[in-house]
Amino acid sequence: MRITTPVYALYVRRLRRRLRGGALPRHIGLIMDGNRRWARKAGLAGPSLGHRAGAEHVDDVLAWCESLGIRHVTVFVCSTENLARRGEAEVGFLMDLITQVVTERLARPGARWRLHVAGDLSVLPDRTAHALKEAVDAGREVTTGNHVTLAIGYGGRQEVVDAVRELLTEHAEEGRSLADAAAAFEPADIARHLWTAGHPDPDLVIRTSGEQRMSNFLLWQAAYAELYFCDAHWPAFREVDFLRALRSYAARERRRGR
Repeated sequence: MRITTPVYALYVRRLRRRLRGGALPRHIGLIMDGNRRWARKAGLAGPSLGHRAGAEHVDDVLAWCESLGIRHVTVFVCSTENLARRGEAEVGFLMDLITQVVTERLARPGARWRLHVAGDLSVLPDRTAHALKEAVDAGREVTTGNHVTLAIGYGGRQEVVDAVRELLTEHAEEGRSLADAAAAFEPADIARHLWTAGHPDPDLVIRTSGEQRMSNFLLWQAAYAELYFCDAHWPAFREVDFLRALRSYAARERRRGR
């Protein structure tokens, strides 16, 4: 959402100056909640326009992150529960929208963010899964150092279950007994089998629309993350809201469980 009034622009510049040289997160997780409520509040017909506005707004937020040197972003697009509980027409529109946005914005020549996907692609329509795989392949050419992970068909509990299953299978294939596997078990063994393996854990998780819960998002990875909840619905999430979240993060003492 772009706001260009002089007073707003002045406030944004002031917030940016205050953040300069301070502690900024290396990796941000975004729970982009409130697309449907934003559409209802705006008097729009159906949730589809809310989802479209929300999808287009991701570009703005990635630009804000890049301008501040934040190189890792994970966006919670849809959960396995969303796919199971939403109406067929809404899910179909959302999948078509994801396919379009990924193809046109993240897989295009000159893209500035390398795409990664976290989730079970087998629960998605073939066309959507194919578009995501192609965009991931195309992203290997991106050299900016920016990484965006889309959590699609994602569930944090299932991710951990799948990681443990893969780990036990690995031990079995190496001829180890269950007792030997249990004796050598370490948290890092789980981490390397997660859908986000190879990426840093999030330092800050931002959720929009006023809800204050994690909703099965990055349960393992966000164990020590700072949390920030914003009342604005995702399509109305402004740069000033983003900068306020970073200001809050910079003012905190991170204890990491200590």
